[in-house]
Amino acid sequence: MTHDTTRNAITPAGIEATAHLIHPWIRRTPVLDADGADFGLAPLRLAFKLELMQHAGSFKTRGAFANLLARNAPPAGVVAASGGNHGVAVAYAANKVGVPATVFVPSVASTAKIERIRSYGAQLIIGGERYADALAASEAWVAESGALAIHAFDQPDTLLGQGTLGREWEQQSPELDTLLVAVGGGGLIAGIAAWYRGRVRIVAVEPESAPTLERAFAEGRPVDAPAGGVAADSLAPKRVGELVYPIAREFVERVVLVPDAAILDSQRALWNVLRVATEPGGAAAFAALMTGGYQASPGERVGVLLCGGNTTAVNFG
Repeated sequence: MTHDTTRNAITPAGIEATAHLIHPWIRRTPVLDADGADFGLAPLRLAFKLELMQHAGSFKTRGAFANLLARNAPPAGVVAASGGNHGVAVAYAANKVGVPATVFVPSVASTAKIERIRSYGAQLIIGGERYADALAASEAWVAESGALAIHAFDQPDTLLGQGTLGREWEQQSPELDTLLVAVGGGGLIAGIAAWYRGRVRIVAVEPESAPTLERAFAEGRPVDAPAGGVAADSLAPKRVGELVYPIAREFVERVVLVPDAAILDSQRALWNVLRVATEPGGAAAFAALMTGGYQASPGERVGVLLCGGNTTAVNFG
């Protein structure tokens, strides 16, 4: 299947069908309305989508179940490479449907995520220092074992699963003008964008230390980018997905880069004001507002996706 054909397969109809497929297995996560003034920003209507309350602590559970329910796993089970959250989600979903799972993670994966992967009964293997290393190790395992690979962001069923978040959010907050969405490999933003197809403004938010989509937009194709920073365990693959890029190019308005310090400030602000505990990657989208990297117009209604909460921190000070 070519990339253009696959992109055309990631449609609202496909996302709708996937939503019905995975519905019994996932949570409909809440939306919390807030005023920007509560955070020292200009008065602004904010709708926080609390996807960090999803099973296994992140949006990744949607894509994991989409793969497991739409594809037949062999006796060797499934294998995933992950900075952390995708591995947690695959381990959780595989446990629920009774399929063996092997998860490769890089050494930068957080202790919280490693512990959760093991708690769901998956075999966990440390494969190198970064996500790309873990991915290479997982591909070797697929060749050796015959296990079914579930890619973190660059597979059709993964994109369809993440797209169900956009469908759900529109049902809950149909009045939104703009969505702020953090980007790592891009499966989340591409799935959401494929659902909305230009009906709202979609703005990507990336750490300055891991500008994967920003580099891809600049070069006109996915290219390698730096992969570091405080959110390296969730927002720092080497590059955005080949299937992700054309969807993002068509429907994502622009990329806002945020420094690590702003991501940590956003974590603290979300805890202090809302008592919501995110991981760094989960707070990145809000950092675009906190830094002024994204400035809303008067009366604009802005949705902010808090996409993950797998952290051992409770009080951010």
